[in-house]
Amino acid sequence: MSEQADTSVMSDTSVHFDIADTRPTKIMYVAEATAHGGRDGYVTSHDGRIDLRVAMPPALGGDGDGTNPEQLFAAGYSSCFHNALVLVGRRAGLDLTGSAVAAKVGIGPNRARGYGLAVALNVSLPLVDQDLAARLVTAAHQVCPYSNATRGNIDVSIVLS
Repeated sequence: MSEQADTSVMSDTSVHFDIADTRPTKIMYVAEATAHGGRDGYVTSHDGRIDLRVAMPPALGGDGDGTNPEQLFAAGYSSCFHNALVLVGRRAGLDLTGSAVAAKVGIGPNRARGYGLAVALNVSLPLVDQDLAARLVTAAHQVCPYSNATRGNIDVSIVLS
């Protein structure tokens, strides 16, 4: 990778979560899915691409014979964050070949007598030095719609591996 890459788009590593309006100015795509039977049923998408059995994981008292909302959220968040990372890298003229994002989504009781989520993202950028990788991750966290939707609502930790 060239050290001459344009990283000026990421030169400000400060984060200003409380002043940014992250709502979309234009809806470009709408996904539709329907759940039948909650955590012991199935989910489908309107276009037929998703047709999955949903089951409670054994840790929550279920048989684990299906996917669960936390796995689906982890898949969506990791995919979206990785796309944001690649976009930020491309804007800076960087090659992020071999990069990957893994997500862990945890669920547990909260203080309001409901349930809450926590997310841990593990980002691998093998062709990028650690300082630049940290700036890319910070910028991707501002671009990613999942990050924007969860900011201030759930704990999200990001680790560079």
